[in-house]
Amino acid sequence: MMQFINKNNWLVVKVVVLITLLIPLLITTYEFIVLGNESVVFLADYPSVVGIIVVVYYSLLLVIGLLWLIKQLIAILNLKKETKKSELLHLQSQVNPHFFFNMLNNVYGMVDKDTDGAKDLILKLSDLMRYSIYEGEKETVPLAEEILYVQNYIALHKMRYHKEIDIEFTIDVADDTIKIRPLILIILLENAFKHGVENLREKAYVAIHLKTNKERLLFEIENNFDQNGITETKGIGLKNLKRRLVLAYPKKHQFRVEKNNTVFKAQLELHI
Repeated sequence: MMQFINKNNWLVVKVVVLITLLIPLLITTYEFIVLGNESVVFLADYPSVVGIIVVVYYSLLLVIGLLWLIKQLIAILNLKKETKKSELLHLQSQVNPHFFFNMLNNVYGMVDKDTDGAKDLILKLSDLMRYSIYEGEKETVPLAEEILYVQNYIALHKMRYHKEIDIEFTIDVADDTIKIRPLILIILLENAFKHGVENLREKAYVAIHLKTNKERLLFEIENNFDQNGITETKGIGLKNLKRRLVLAYPKKHQFRVEKNNTVFKAQLELHI
């Protein structure tokens, strides 16, 4: 817990506050009791230099108080920023563990049967892990890098599954150098594979559309799913995404989901 006032300084603070309270009280008491002035006007009967000293004292005290208040506000803002950053990193660290574990199991099963395929899979998997670990710690990354990550993610899934999957990924990007939060798009794609493709024996499909202009980024995903394959953990990734959007894009995003029979649709819009 950050302490805004050092405990060793409390005695000084108490003394200053006590003096500040005693000055007007003592002056007023002196005039009323000792001088017998029943209609006391604060500092009216004192030399002007005394009044100036008192005014300067209180002015300095006011300035010091304001400076202290500003310092504490800055400290609070920095603390909130660090807390926000820590929470974002924690949420990002939860992205893809399910996928990586499954891919490692796939590699183990491929080593003896398809050595070349296993090597290719390991290289692609290492690229994804490297991006998740190193680029994931950055505040923003170029959209081009996030797109490449999504494409590699799709390629690995095609290698992993021994069934036909219809995957469509359309890109209409005006400028792929724009910056976005890392690993912000992958959650929706991971959700589509985890709760859609994995539970379907046939006719699985995922349609992905990415479009940008100078002000907005639109990312849409549609996939089919097996209602009988829905588990109690469904939705954890989406809750993670919603929290990250609140932290990273406050009042600068729209996130909508729609489920109709066996089709799930998600639309994410970011103001960039």
